[in-house]
Amino acid sequence: MTRAAETKVLHIVNGEFYAGAERVQDLLAMQLPEFGYEAAFVCLKDGIFDTKRQAREVVLHNMPMQSRMDIGLARRLATLIKSQSYALVHTHTPRAALVGQLAALMSHVPMVHHVHSPSDQDTESGWRNTRNSLIERLSLMHASILIPVSASLEQYLLDKGYNHRRIRPVFNGVPVIDTMRKAWQPGDELVIGSVALYRPRKGIEVLLQAIAEMRNAGHAARLHAVGPFETAEYEQDVRALAENLGLTPYITWTGFTSDVTAEFAHMHVFALPSLFGEGMPMVVLEAMAAGLPVVSTRVEGIPQVVREEQDGFLAEPGNAKDLSAVLTKITANPDTIATMGESGQARQRESFSDVAMAKGVAEVYEQVLAL
Repeated sequence: MTRAAETKVLHIVNGEFYAGAERVQDLLAMQLPEFGYEAAFVCLKDGIFDTKRQAREVVLHNMPMQSRMDIGLARRLATLIKSQSYALVHTHTPRAALVGQLAALMSHVPMVHHVHSPSDQDTESGWRNTRNSLIERLSLMHASILIPVSASLEQYLLDKGYNHRRIRPVFNGVPVIDTMRKAWQPGDELVIGSVALYRPRKGIEVLLQAIAEMRNAGHAARLHAVGPFETAEYEQDVRALAENLGLTPYITWTGFTSDVTAEFAHMHVFALPSLFGEGMPMVVLEAMAAGLPVVSTRVEGIPQVVREEQDGFLAEPGNAKDLSAVLTKITANPDTIATMGESGQARQRESFSDVAMAKGVAEVYEQVLAL
């Protein structure tokens, strides 16, 4: 199935953050050579992707857009594609698809597009979501294949009217790791872990309220929060809420770390209380790989990964009381945490590895380049 090693693919990404979608891009760049493809990056925004990525040997071109509609960049991209002999363009955001499609057409190479989350549910701003959805629709007119990362996103694309022949789902995957969760015994303080680029749709406020309810009910619990905030203003708001709830002494804020795996060792259970906009969260897969039971919400692709009462529990999004009840339920006995952690770990290794993800994407490339 593999092609010659010189088959080069240009991944066009935003580049300002390093979160779940960026983790996918990074892992693909590291694994695709095993299947005969050499990846390179173009970043359209100034940010931290270049400094935080693990695929250090992969070529990266910084080509910041001067505005949201900097179509002139497409000509520079087309020149790059031709001069470096890239055989395929792979885009990952509506912004990337906008210039990537034009560049692909100018350079006469095919384009595929990765769908990491529903574009019309990506932010809390309705007009911004509408704009992104419109841009994505226009930008994907000539995309050969669309790659949704979950079954829910596959259905999302079908509901949007995309032809099923253009859709090839490839589920997200992460590396198998050896780090295991902390052992928990009744009476111990429960360490609830969370990993995210904290923004309103991640539901951290709901998690804080749930932990406050647990503590008010006499359950010893604390939060180990890993990751940066989207903005300084939002961080101030969240920290103020924590202070008002009396939780400040019971929270560890680590900020960004390039070694998330090491942070899992400090947790008994992993929580991702997302409100909306999740395709297939990489942090959930990584937590499962570490043997952590997962408490999350019934949002888009999450139920596809976390099987209720097998790998963890799911709460209603935005419902702090339900989330608190579920977190309390998971501590019914130490065997519950151990059994769910083992189940999730086995599920990740069987169905959601980084190697399987790269193999699926390589098969998409193979199909497109054979046309």
